Amino acid sequence: MATKSPSPYSTGHSLQSLLLTSQGLSPPKRRRSSAPPPPSPAARHPLGPPHHFSLLNRPLPDGFRSLKPWESPLPFDDFLFSADARSAEAILTSSRAPVTADVLLRLPDVRLVVSTSAGLNHVDLAECRRRGIVIAGAGDTKSEEVADLAVGLLIDVLRKVSAGDRYVRRGNTSNFELGNKRVGIVGLGRIGSKVAKRLEAFGCTVLYNSRKKKPYISYPFYSNVCELATNCDALVICCGLNEQTRHMINREVLLALGKEGVVVNVGRGPIIDEKEMVQLLVQGELGGTGLDVFEKEPNVPEEFLGLDNVILSPHTAVFTLEIVSDLCDLIVGNLEAFFSNKPLLSPVLDE
Repeated sequence: MATKSPSPYSTGHSLQSLLLTSQGLSPPKRRRSSAPPPPSPAARHPLGPPHHFSLLNRPLPDGFRSLKPWESPLPFDDFLFSADARSAEAILTSSRAPVTADVLLRLPDVRLVVSTSAGLNHVDLAECRRRGIVIAGAGDTKSEEVADLAVGLLIDVLRKVSAGDRYVRRGNTSNFELGNKRVGIVGLGRIGSKVAKRLEAFGCTVLYNSRKKKPYISYPFYSNVCELATNCDALVICCGLNEQTRHMINREVLLALGKEGVVVNVGRGPIIDEKEMVQLLVQGELGGTGLDVFEKEPNVPEEFLGLDNVILSPHTAVFTLEIVSDLCDLIVGNLEAFFSNKPLLSPVLDE
C-alpha cells in the first residue's frame, strides 16, 4: 500500500493538545498539600486531535479516549472549565498549541506536560515548575532527520540545486561548493551536534555559538553570535526560541556574514529578524538562505517566492513516517511511565 509523508499543515484544527485523566493507574502524588483530591476514576481524556497518532491512522492505547472541543457548542475557553477538561492530569501538546499559565490555571489537576516538539518555547516552563508539573520532551527522536535537512538546505542554497533548471535556461550556472566552507552552528545541542558531524564529512570547518562553551568539544567557540558570523561563510540555526534568542540573528549579524553569506534555519522562525533578512536578500547584501521555519507560520514573505537564492521548506524537517512512529512510541512510553509512577523516558530537566 502506498503511503505519503505527512504534512504539518494538514490537520483540520489548530489545537493539537491532549488532556488526560487516569484509569486504573495512579499518577504521582501531588506536591502541594493544599491541592484538592484527585478526580474519581474515569477514562483518560484527550483534548484535541492526537495529531501524530492520526497521521499514521494509529489508535490511542486502551484507556484513552478523545475529547473533541471543536465538536462542543461551547467556546474553547468555556470548554476548559467543563468537568471533563478540569479533571485532566496530563497534556500532550505540539509547538502550535501553547501551554500558558492561563491554560494551567483552568486545569488544576494537570501534573504532566508531554511535548511532541524539540523546542519548548510554547510551554510556560516557569509556571510548570511553580505548580510541580513535570515535562517530557521529544528526546532524540528528531535530531537525525533535522540535521539531514539542515545540511540539505545548505547544499541546495550553495549549489543552487532547486534553482538549477532556471539557471541553465538563463545560461547562468554559477554556484559555490560546500567543502572548505566555515560553518557556524548556533545551538550545539542534539541537533546542532549532528549537523556538525555531517558538515565535517564534507570537509567544512565547524565553529559554534551556544549559551556556554561545551566541555570536550574542539570546535572554536564564540560567545557572541555576531563575531561568529564575521568568521563564517554560513550560519546554521539549531537553537531553541526564548526571550534571549528571539531576533538574535538581526541585521548586524546578517551583514557580518557578508554578501556571499548563507543562513539556514531549522530552529524557530522568530530567531531571525525576518523583515531585515528579506530586505538584505532583495538588496543583494546576503548570499542566500534555506528555511524550514518562518517567523509567522504558515505565512511566508512574498519576496521569498521570487528569489532563486532562497530555499523554502514547509516545516517538514521532522515529518517523516519514521519520526512520527518513533514519537508515538515515546509519547505512549512517557504517559504509561507517568501513570505507573515510573521515571519518564525523556524528561526535560531544569538547567
